[in-house]
Amino acid sequence: MFLVSEIIGILAINLILVNALGTSTLFIASGSRKNLIGTATVITLFTTAGSVCAYLVNSVTDGRFEKFTLLFYTLAVGIIYILSLAVLYLVGRKHFDTSKKYIHLSAYNCAVMGTLFTITQNEAIQGKEFTLSEYLIFGFEAGIGFIIAAMILTVAYKRLNSSSVPGSFRGFPAMLIYLGIISMAVYSLK
Repeated sequence: MFLVSEIIGILAINLILVNALGTSTLFIASGSRKNLIGTATVITLFTTAGSVCAYLVNSVTDGRFEKFTLLFYTLAVGIIYILSLAVLYLVGRKHFDTSKKYIHLSAYNCAVMGTLFTITQNEAIQGKEFTLSEYLIFGFEAGIGFIIAAMILTVAYKRLNSSSVPGSFRGFPAMLIYLGIISMAVYSLK
């Protein structure tokens, strides 16, 4: 029962379905299983590492430079982006050309930046400072939520792009409507 409640919790706080963050990348990822696995894995890494950076930024600035939060988060994600490309190049040179696209798609995805701002907002709403582990867990859950959302869209992708859907509605418009319905269902779990 604990596992079921945790999965529902991950879905309920999922930034992608509730706030529609990262939908364009989500649609790209749902197009093929290879893209889904690569993109979802890298976005999970970025949301997790980004949330650790958000913790460090929030700890160092201590609310004094609130106007510059976007700049600090952007710089932090930029550093993660550069380090990710460097590590990928050094560790897997033969896979660098085929794998770098996942890092490019994921780095400044609104799901990553949205995770950083959402955890900071949740911290302010609750009126207490979160620990590093709470930031880390939140970032990881957001990434797992992205994976779950991408799997849900992958199931519907072929049907929503089939010839049985009217031409003007086929593809992106149908996916947005489908995402909206799924979002309402997930939001009702909150």
